[in-house]
Amino acid sequence: MSIKQPFTDLEIKRSSGGFYEGHSVEIALLSKAIMIGLVLWALVWPANANGVLGSLNSRLLETFNAFYIVIVGLFIFFLVIVALLPGTGKKVMGTPGEAPEFSNFSWFSMMFGAGLGVGLMVFATAEPLGLWGSNPVVIAQEVAPNTEAALQSGYRYTFLHYGFHAWAIYVVTGLSLAYYAYTRNMPLTIRTALTPLFGKLLNGFLGHVVDVLGVVATILGVSVTIGYGVSQFIDGVYAITGMEWMMDMTGEAPAPGTVGLLAGLFVIMGLSIISAVSGVGRGVKYLSNLNLVLSLILLLTFVVFGSFLFAMSTYASAFVDYILHFISLSFGAFGPQSAADFAAGLPSEAAPFADALRGGATNAWGSFAGFKSGLEGDAAALSDDVLMAAYAAGEPARQFGWQAGWTTFYWAWWIAFSPFVGLFLARISKGRTVREFIVGCVFAPSLVCFAWMTILGGTAIDLELTGGADGAIIGASNTAKLFVTLGEMIQGGLLSGLTIMCVVLIMTFLVTSADSGILVMNTIMSGGDQEVGNKHKIVWGLILTAVIGALIMAAGENNPMDALRNAMIIGALPFTMVMGLMCVALAKALYRDSHREKAGVAEPAE
Repeated sequence: MSIKQPFTDLEIKRSSGGFYEGHSVEIALLSKAIMIGLVLWALVWPANANGVLGSLNSRLLETFNAFYIVIVGLFIFFLVIVALLPGTGKKVMGTPGEAPEFSNFSWFSMMFGAGLGVGLMVFATAEPLGLWGSNPVVIAQEVAPNTEAALQSGYRYTFLHYGFHAWAIYVVTGLSLAYYAYTRNMPLTIRTALTPLFGKLLNGFLGHVVDVLGVVATILGVSVTIGYGVSQFIDGVYAITGMEWMMDMTGEAPAPGTVGLLAGLFVIMGLSIISAVSGVGRGVKYLSNLNLVLSLILLLTFVVFGSFLFAMSTYASAFVDYILHFISLSFGAFGPQSAADFAAGLPSEAAPFADALRGGATNAWGSFAGFKSGLEGDAAALSDDVLMAAYAAGEPARQFGWQAGWTTFYWAWWIAFSPFVGLFLARISKGRTVREFIVGCVFAPSLVCFAWMTILGGTAIDLELTGGADGAIIGASNTAKLFVTLGEMIQGGLLSGLTIMCVVLIMTFLVTSADSGILVMNTIMSGGDQEVGNKHKIVWGLILTAVIGALIMAAGENNPMDALRNAMIIGALPFTMVMGLMCVALAKALYRDSHREKAGVAEPAE
């Protein structure tokens, strides 16, 4: 019986002239219509946009929280199986015998550059500190928050959010794109990854929809990254200059205000657009090299002046704990708790006060002390034993709220960012085997992320544990925690110099991230063509700026990142389903290609 050749005749209709020359008009117009509609909605009806996005996000999480958790768990196990199987792991992404395009050193350096970005600058201190005070083990009241006993569970979830699962999300997209591009000579664009399932249907409207979902996810993922980065950039500028007009001074700790965020956004995006249209490839290369050097200086500062021994012992114990809990972390999903279920779990003495008790008992960000102090009237007169039982009855809701607010947010963020990082990983991995790609792009960058989290975050935690910081780092905003930690470690001119260096590092990370994001969006719309005209770079740079700015303004002063976060989680959901189909398609392609090789009918890519 003859074995049918794979479908490779993918045709993406592109305009032959005019403004959209070389672009798919359908993808470009549909993507722009969605983004411009979002911007106008946020600008004209900001309160409505913020409220609807928040409400829709809450409803989606109630339905799809478990879906997000389980599918990301499946991603990492799918990749492990593909890497371990001899028939699939040894396949070369290119022509048989083709050597890798880059040396191992260059390949790893570029991957680390992708991993050591804005997310690590913001969350290397904020993530461990936040999870030290709030994680599922703390919520279950097994350990007290912000104590030595909470350190292990805090890092368990820190490693979860920045470890193998996170990079597996990127690699599912990157491996799918690289495999088809380099073994079947197909376009490096999103729809290509689904050709084993849908074939020629992807030449039409279905293909346009898939690519548009990739563009929308990329815009929203990059928007959240830039939003957090700009917030930290403003925190750094405030630490250097003390200019209060950029900050919201009404809270317990100064935090970047809307005016400051918008000013920082315009500066960063202006530089990004200039960088994107300059056409000076060496300039981006120099910026990337500068990022790496400054990152190493920052890391060495924490090694020399921070709590390095504490960090290394934490690294070892946390990594073992992470591996021991790997399966439960991968598939342990929580669902919402109804009012009836909460009431059914109450002791008889508390049953009449179910409505009064439910709000505090189900608050994932509260505590038993806060729950108890917030009660009034007859409910407040209940005994401590009864209140403890009532608080325990709300644990399922607290666990769901925590998971939806932390882990699911991260999975949605990484998924939205995966077209960006996935395309980057695919570009630099031609000639690698599938096994090399998975091991090199999942495990190596994760170990570097773990080091950043333990060296920077461990130092911040040690300063709080020993009493040196006296709550100053915990009390700072997430984007200011890095600067406050530096202030607790060192003083004088060295502190000023390092703060300035961090601001420059954040700025260069932001510029290169936005520049690369603009390029990825245009690559998808041009059917994989990386040669994009300057006018399209400018247009998408302005659209990206408008999306971030409009959603920041819609959210208001109190929580300026809320609308961006909500829009990103909503926008990532359809692409999550696309990624699930990518895994099915890749499994089919690898299986059928193995059969073709055994039958001697495989046709290598040209």
